[in-house]
Amino acid sequence: MQYGKIVKATFVSRPNRFIAHVNIEGQMTVVHVKNTGRCRELLLPGTAVYLEQSTNPARKTPYDLIAVEKVTPRGTVLVNMDSQAPNKVAAEWIRANKRRFPKLQLVRPEYTFGNSRFDFYIEFAGRKMFLEVKGVTLEHDGFATFPDAPTERGIKHLTELTRIKLERVTAEDGTSYECGVLFLIQMKGCKRFGPDDNIHPEFGKALRNARKAGVEIFVIDCKVAPDSLVADKPVTLIL
Repeated sequence: MQYGKIVKATFVSRPNRFIAHVNIEGQMTVVHVKNTGRCRELLLPGTAVYLEQSTNPARKTPYDLIAVEKVTPRGTVLVNMDSQAPNKVAAEWIRANKRRFPKLQLVRPEYTFGNSRFDFYIEFAGRKMFLEVKGVTLEHDGFATFPDAPTERGIKHLTELTRIKLERVTAEDGTSYECGVLFLIQMKGCKRFGPDDNIHPEFGKALRNARKAGVEIFVIDCKVAPDSLVADKPVTLIL
């Protein structure tokens, strides 16, 4: 996916989940943060951040904070922290992944089924799949983890996907639904990925149960530039 006009700035503070104070060439500016998560390990005073300029001149915040430079032992890593980006990138990944989704017929976002609304419903080669997408921005020494805060919503989706597989739920034409979860790591350089059992052990348990039930788990990293985010290569899953 591609962004519009990008401006580099220096992060100063984050008074609440929705806004941040940044310095743009000596000018203090209030910007919108496109991630309501904690992001404490990313948004440190003095850190270089990247902003997308809004095309709406009437907006109170003229920029969206979308990426940050993270200093790690292996060097500076550019991390995309736009929580709206993973679904857009996932849609591109689905359409480009002809090996996993041959003869693609339908990619429908925000699909309601049962008590859940999944990120995607996909039809391909006579098969049907529900796919949930999770953006990943938390890592330590090249080990990416999710979530960065407790997520009851995430558990609900995993539980519903697990139920569909265990009960062998079928469509009206008799086709059994396939289920998957895509963890999109919004950076390069991570060699492994797993659930963060310290932050939310229940999510880790739900993810392990989902895999045992037959829910497919994809883990993909991304090529990140200040003005773009593109799904790239698989990362090893550790459960």
